[in-house]
Amino acid sequence: MSNSADHENEVYDVFVIGGGINGCGIARDAAGRGYRVALAEMNDFASATSSASTKLFHGGLRYLEYFKFRLVREALIEREILLSAMPHISWPKRFVLPVYPEMRFENSTPTSKLLSTFMPWMKGSRPKWLIRFGLFLYDHLGGRKILPATSSIDLTSSVEGEPLLDKYKNAYEYSDCWVEDSRLTLLNAIDAQNRGATILDRTKVVSAKQEDGIWEIHTLDANDNATVHYAKMIVNAGGPWVGNIIQDTVRLKTNEGVRLVRGSHIITKKLYDHDKCYFFQGEDGRIMFAIPYEEDYTLIGTTDAEHLDPSIKPECSDEEADYMISFVNNYFKKNLTRDDVVWSYSGVRPLYDDGASSASAATRDYVLKINDTAGAPVLNVFGGKITTYRKLAESSLEKIDGVLDKQTAPWTAGVSLPGGDFPVDQVANLQNELAGQLPFLNGFTIRRLIRQYGTQAANIFGEVSSIEDMGIDFGHGIYSREIDWAIKNEWVHNAQDFLWRRSKMGLRFDAGKHEKLEKYITQKLS
Repeated sequence: MSNSADHENEVYDVFVIGGGINGCGIARDAAGRGYRVALAEMNDFASATSSASTKLFHGGLRYLEYFKFRLVREALIEREILLSAMPHISWPKRFVLPVYPEMRFENSTPTSKLLSTFMPWMKGSRPKWLIRFGLFLYDHLGGRKILPATSSIDLTSSVEGEPLLDKYKNAYEYSDCWVEDSRLTLLNAIDAQNRGATILDRTKVVSAKQEDGIWEIHTLDANDNATVHYAKMIVNAGGPWVGNIIQDTVRLKTNEGVRLVRGSHIITKKLYDHDKCYFFQGEDGRIMFAIPYEEDYTLIGTTDAEHLDPSIKPECSDEEADYMISFVNNYFKKNLTRDDVVWSYSGVRPLYDDGASSASAATRDYVLKINDTAGAPVLNVFGGKITTYRKLAESSLEKIDGVLDKQTAPWTAGVSLPGGDFPVDQVANLQNELAGQLPFLNGFTIRRLIRQYGTQAANIFGEVSSIEDMGIDFGHGIYSREIDWAIKNEWVHNAQDFLWRRSKMGLRFDAGKHEKLEKYITQKLS
């Protein structure tokens, strides 16, 4: 490689490895500050952890038991900032938390140890007064403005109590937010590109070496085209592969490590008729969510299990599925079996290895480490929650500013993602407007299109005046006009991309419909 001055115009300031939520969030923030940015993702965006979350913007109520007050406060503040920036893909949810005498602490939490010392007669029970105090903190730590506060529910006379076993008499109800995780990642990538970033999907970084303080980065795309890129700095946002990139790709000297923890979820047919979620606390101290999903389903999760090898695709094990079914069967009147599970998914959380005794106790906080042992700087990104991805990006840019000796200002708070430029309480109005524009589509499809595209929907279908203008019908309200737009604007390369990451319509597609869509996309790209 020649002297860095000879290819100064080709040199990126920042080259991000990894197209999950952290990588795309950092690329967007950096591009918006005027940095020359490139991002490479070896597969599809959000194809690993960032499409396999519990899909919540939440403070992490259970982290209060670990005294993670800063983490919870930051996440609670972020909830409403993010909700306002993307009201099409995020919306408020109410969570019903039944309270009963048998609730227990997980033995390893600081709160349980404190209570066992000063109140040994409680013998590990999780008292109602402590839960109410935790919810009081949850309501007030983050300066809540949009979301309603905690309230009490009499389960014996309310719709929330109907699906539950009769022994549950009382509950608290609190607020958090839903988010479409894979679309969140995608929209950050799109916005980064709109702000000048070079976005390389299905492009793997195979090696990187530095010369004269500049990184020489070798990539290989899906068609085996090799390219060399140059950058002043690398951001390693490889998620589960962050350790592999440290050791094998950029070959850094470090003792920093990652702890891979698998979280699995199951999807069942809808278990109840209202739109609230349940937060269940087990007698083993663990917690489980049951959340309305895609209108006709219920999402149940999650687990915490060690996952040793990122090259092994995470899958929900039989043991995990049985554990989740058994857990919720302690609450719901309907007795679930494996036959009720219509789909399952699993993701690997790349947590910072802090030496915690168990997977559930390992820190969910993000850790950012600059390493220049190879002769040029690398920012390694460990951990993080989807709720704090924007703050993680801001913290990363502080470190990037320091390394590249620039002074830039945070800008992303309150700035809408594509399609999210409307008030939080105007979703129904957007749906009504689109229904007027496309009167031949059913209510479910109208709601899906607004939740997927927000204000962009009116433009995507702007020239449509009849069902014939929608093009080929693939079923369940999906037509070739939408697919063509997604291929052109959202990096869709196959049916899997669209059905499971751009949407969740894969739940409704049988093999025949899937094959028809796959053939169409293949032909359009050929």
